Amino acid sequence: QVQLVESGGGLVQAGGSLRLSCAASGRPFNIYAMGWFRQYPEKEREFIAGISSSGTVTDYADSVKGRFTISRDNAKNTVYLQMNSLKPEDTAVYYCASPGRAYSIGNLAVGSKYDYWGQGTQVTVSS
Repeated sequence: QVQLVESGGGLVQAGGSLRLSCAASGRPFNIYAMGWFRQYPEKEREFIAGISSSGTVTDYADSVKGRFTISRDNAKNTVYLQMNSLKPEDTAVYYCASPGRAYSIGNLAVGSKYDYWGQGTQVTVSS
């Protein structure tokens, strides 16, 4: 029973920062890549950031490069998304996800590779 639980969402002013956390359980954490996605109302879920199982490889969507940082603490079974210089267009529900395949999954940005998803956490950025 794989479980992913996001936290840290909330309301912040444009230019501010927020840190999201995702606690994982149910299987060994350190052998799986992890990803963050977001979804706007009535839009498809989109890839934001991904990190390899070891934490040595990361990938980001162009829209967040230079502003967001994904990281993981394998000792705590937790993946993080540090969001800086937030913009109103960052307002969305943010989800963490874990793939079905262990170790390397190739391109981290392919949503169909992720089999497990958290419940989501709302991020709202005001202008």
